[in-house]
Amino acid sequence: MELMTKTEKEQLEARLAALIANRPVLSLRIEEARALGDLRENGDYHAAREQQGMEEAEIRRLEQRIASVTVIDEKLSKAVEGVAFIGSTVKLKELDSGDVELYKLVGESSGADTGDVTEVTVNSPMGEALLKARVGDVVRVTARRGVLKFEVLEVN
Repeated sequence: MELMTKTEKEQLEARLAALIANRPVLSLRIEEARALGDLRENGDYHAAREQQGMEEAEIRRLEQRIASVTVIDEKLSKAVEGVAFIGSTVKLKELDSGDVELYKLVGESSGADTGDVTEVTVNSPMGEALLKARVGDVVRVTARRGVLKFEVLEVN
């Protein structure tokens, strides 16, 4: 089961709709490339078929994710003030270095680079550590460079 906000689910559904809408375009591209002749040495044909395969796999993946997702009410996630949940922005201080950074707990990464806030999914090691953390807690995150410790400074 995957948790995400209504907005995140709508973004997935929009991506799925765009891929489905692109099916006729890819089919036409394949037909046009096939009409050019010998398929063994037809780079356009092979590229179009490869793109079609990748998009069909992405459509299946998105359909499965959307079918199994649980949408959380963002109002309820903020009901317990000071507790990190999906949609929360958490200010952390790394205990070893003293660096302070902002993280946003999301169900699905938007891929947008805001620069100020780092998105972390609830399924990632950082997200799992932050989920349900409270102000003042010290969370431990297992990373490639070892176990990192962070103090939760703020939860919004």
